Amino acid sequence: MKTFTVTALAAVCSVALVGAAVSQEWKPDRPINIIVPWAAGGSTDQVTRVAAPLLEEALGQPVVVVNQPGASGATGTQAALAAPRDGYTWTANAVANNATYAVTGLVPDTTIADYRIYLHVANIPVISVNPDAPFADMAALLEAMKSDTKPTVATAGVNSSGGMALAALREASGGDGRMITYDGGGPAAIAAAGGEAQVTTQLASEQAELIKGGKLRPLAALSDKPLEIEGIAPIPPITQFLPDMHVAPDYFGILIPTGAPPEVYATVDRIWQEKIMNSPEFKSYATQRGAVFDPAYGEEAMKKAMPVIIAEACARVDRGEAVVQPSELGIDCEAPAAP
Repeated sequence: MKTFTVTALAAVCSVALVGAAVSQEWKPDRPINIIVPWAAGGSTDQVTRVAAPLLEEALGQPVVVVNQPGASGATGTQAALAAPRDGYTWTANAVANNATYAVTGLVPDTTIADYRIYLHVANIPVISVNPDAPFADMAALLEAMKSDTKPTVATAGVNSSGGMALAALREASGGDGRMITYDGGGPAAIAAAGGEAQVTTQLASEQAELIKGGKLRPLAALSDKPLEIEGIAPIPPITQFLPDMHVAPDYFGILIPTGAPPEVYATVDRIWQEKIMNSPEFKSYATQRGAVFDPAYGEEAMKKAMPVIIAEACARVDRGEAVVQPSELGIDCEAPAAP
């Protein structure tokens, strides 16, 4: 089993930065695949399809988004790690997922240091209900979660953002829901809108259009301040109902497995700096979908993502879901979850 400390993880990124900086330009000669380990329509799929044409234009080769769902994102992630390390197979996800797959045993013998990280947005889970569900507000839903008849909750599985949001809500409130799982956040949100489940805890980006169309009714955002989405009334923060609940930004991005030629990372670093860091396309996506545009790459990306990585990895232990201790992966559960 690979072992790293959080400090060592940062050092890995620093070495990569130095190596990348002295490398020559990468000029790919064939299409690049980005494996999205979730179904089409979910948050990872949506935001990766914002990035793909920008990357394609800059690289001069097609950038193909390949949906490969299964096992809470583990199937596509394993496929990306198993591909040749030549720079032509990337993956995309919530970064905390890739950092915690080994904790739950879904993708053994891997750490977040197996990737160079390129962040674009932080997504925020929203607790929404079907309009016909008998919950007037978040307080009523919390009360129902503590009753004998638990509400049904649509998510993309235990390792999805919605599944982790439900688990965090369970811990903070003492209540629970009966989870129904789908192949992605988009299908889960649609299922709640269609009445297959009463509630969904998936991301705002996956729910925004359904909320605007009156198909879902938002009760709270898993944040410490109101969530503003274009065309929707501000959604109250969960801390209005559970003041002590801890929330951390759920960073999403593109991850390139390590081991490719240094010029691959140097070139993508440059493209990220020039094309993504101030991208109007990403800014528009964030405004319309309730995401936070907060791009970074390399060591800075690792620093931004580390709070949610620590929070999610260590929560797996608290929930009894860990088959590998986070400390074996260099994640210190005693350390404060701050950058």
